[in-house]
Amino acid sequence: MNARVPPTVLDAAQTLNQVSALWDAEIVPQLQDYIRIPAKSPMFDAAWEANGYLDTVVRNTATWIEAQKVSGLKLEVIRLPGRTPVLFFEVPATKVGSTQTVLMYGHLDKQPEFSGWRNDLGPWTPKIDDGKLYGRGGADDGYAAYAAIAAIQTLKTQNAPHPRIVGLIESCEESGSYDLLPYIDALKPRLGDVGLVVCLDSGAGNYDQLWLTNSLRGMAAGVLKVEVLTEGVHSGDASGLVPSSFRIMRQVLDRLEDSATGSLLPASFHCEVPADRLNQAKATAAILGDEIYKRFPWAHYDCGGSTQFALPTTTDPLQALLNRTWLPTLSVTGADGFPEMKNAGNVLRPYTAFKLSLRLPPLVEAATAVQELKSLLEDNAPYQAKVTFEGLSSATGWNAPSTAPWFEDALNAASQAHFGASCGYVGQGGTIPLMNMLSKGFPAAQMMVCGVLGPKSNAHGPNEFLHIPYAKKLTAAVAQVIAQFP
Repeated sequence: MNARVPPTVLDAAQTLNQVSALWDAEIVPQLQDYIRIPAKSPMFDAAWEANGYLDTVVRNTATWIEAQKVSGLKLEVIRLPGRTPVLFFEVPATKVGSTQTVLMYGHLDKQPEFSGWRNDLGPWTPKIDDGKLYGRGGADDGYAAYAAIAAIQTLKTQNAPHPRIVGLIESCEESGSYDLLPYIDALKPRLGDVGLVVCLDSGAGNYDQLWLTNSLRGMAAGVLKVEVLTEGVHSGDASGLVPSSFRIMRQVLDRLEDSATGSLLPASFHCEVPADRLNQAKATAAILGDEIYKRFPWAHYDCGGSTQFALPTTTDPLQALLNRTWLPTLSVTGADGFPEMKNAGNVLRPYTAFKLSLRLPPLVEAATAVQELKSLLEDNAPYQAKVTFEGLSSATGWNAPSTAPWFEDALNAASQAHFGASCGYVGQGGTIPLMNMLSKGFPAAQMMVCGVLGPKSNAHGPNEFLHIPYAKKLTAAVAQVIAQFP
């Protein structure tokens, strides 16, 4: 059955032309300047306050917003003592009888540099190539504040009645948003009765339609350390008698993960996939097919004249979607205790430490998982080695509320108007801690969780890019959905 497509109060062509002009003339240059600033999240820059990069990007964004002179907009940069700054703005309602608020969200802090960037690219060196703006943070999530203002401005230009709109742009998201809850508590009286959340920090299944995120995984991150010696010793003298800290690390991790399949062993880390999410995943699998796994930069090599590629855990599109959205997975994202190979002598290392990133299904409580994880890894260590797990950050995932008819209609109308296809629904493997907070605080609110992180955009990794044509259409679609708010 074809989706219902109601009329819109905005002229679609005019909306896209207006936001595209603003993107070309101002937003892209602003994002180029933003990319040049290494505004790393506090977890990755212990001296963030002294370095001042987060303050700089917040201040620059605020200056640009004020220069747009959006009718009725009031903006404030808020700084609680010892916490990263947030940018808060509000625009009064112009729709008669409107009592609810639209909350727009984004963040300005960034992931660290990472290695492996193309020779002509770099994390802090913006470059436009084939409609893509490369550099750290442009897509995740520096564009969000600019796109939000562009969407609001087109509502104003076309005199489209709209509800009250507030914006919350934080600078601690990549560290788990641990600074955000105090700000939400402080701002709650000013947020109002939130009926729609527009979160511009998510992904897209392709660049051919509007995508709504319907679930997010949770996350538990920490450092697992295995110590057997107080200092390194000659491997010829000690190996065979002193157990390898790396071997003990392998044994401890075997309690958590089946290394042959990648499946996490504790049953409590799993949950059942809700029926509506499973049905949406089937529809999305039919749309995306094998692009779900082919979009990754697989390692490859020549084998007797043919090219061999590394393989995914599954080539079934539906299972691939579920694996990255509803199953728990373990990643080792960093290591310590290892010298560089050029400096690695014949020494038995005293310890091995891994930074772990455990992605949890949307319905698994993160705090409980962290405590179970700590006990599982630390108790009864082989050879009575000193095994410690220090949690760094955690966040419970999120499952979207039921979609209201007006919201589904508005999403499809916006997607048809700007992409020529209905809205798609997809779960994301990442984590946005705010969404779970807001769902608890505003259980009746609709959640427009969307973003520009489509195929190969590679947030957090090398060669991250923002797909500019898609970002323009997404901005226009957001304006249209807000205009349809009842």
